[in-house]
Amino acid sequence: MNKLLIIALLAIFAACQPASKKHELSMKDSTQLKPVQSGYADVNGLKMYYEVYGSGKPLVMIHGSYMNIPLNWAHMIPSLAKDRQVIVAEMQGHGRTKDIERELSYEGMADDVSGLLKHLKVDSADILGYSMGGGIAFQVAVRHPQQVRRLVILSGTYAHDGWWPEVEAVFATFTGDMFKGTPIQQQYDSMGNDPARFDAYIKKVIRVDTKPYDWSNEVKNIKAPILMAIGDADGVRYEHALELFRAKGGGKMGDMGGRPKSRLAILPGTTHVGMMQQTDVVVPMVANFLDADLDAPPPTF
Repeated sequence: MNKLLIIALLAIFAACQPASKKHELSMKDSTQLKPVQSGYADVNGLKMYYEVYGSGKPLVMIHGSYMNIPLNWAHMIPSLAKDRQVIVAEMQGHGRTKDIERELSYEGMADDVSGLLKHLKVDSADILGYSMGGGIAFQVAVRHPQQVRRLVILSGTYAHDGWWPEVEAVFATFTGDMFKGTPIQQQYDSMGNDPARFDAYIKKVIRVDTKPYDWSNEVKNIKAPILMAIGDADGVRYEHALELFRAKGGGKMGDMGGRPKSRLAILPGTTHVGMMQQTDVVVPMVANFLDADLDAPPPTF
């Protein structure tokens, strides 16, 4: 994939993400929704910024690379917080959670999420992750299974080769220059970060995916039910999602053999970035999975 195409993809990515101010206006104007709790949790050397919305069964939502709460979740929080407690946080070096002298890793960020739940005195929660957040969510379930009731993965992977090869090849080429003028850079600057370190920030975050990883065995042994959703034009390989679904009991006719507790969704006409714009599809699908009686028999005539 040539450099011009990479820049074009990043331009599309930036265009698809409204600026933070627009997100805040969207939430304010449509719902007057404000967090019932917000602040910083001291976890693993971080001062981790978080917000809590609504009440009910807890749902933790973990953002993707270079994202933060408003960029990733402003459109979904109002709907999901109507009948559940939504907990959103900003990962190491993202948003209002300042970076520390620690390598970014899926495992480390999963431990941070675990620490946040302990800080909030939440024993168990549903965990939802998008993109990089999906990898973090997988690791929360692997490393802290007692804290996970159900798991939702939106356009995330559990092995580095879960991405299409051309997507994986692009990661190593990311530089700060590619993101100049995008909402990602605007958010970085507005949060009081050093603009001179923007390129280092971009490279540090993407190293999470340029370093090979494969948690196939551990993820297939997760006890919590999993909903894995990808787009039909996503960066995640279909076979990657299907492999996990089959390992979780999929790949048979549910009317005859019963339905697995885990689920798979491939959304039509949906790209990796587009997953976050499919609110009208994703929110009801997630809510149905989280609320469903997964032991109920399939419907009969």
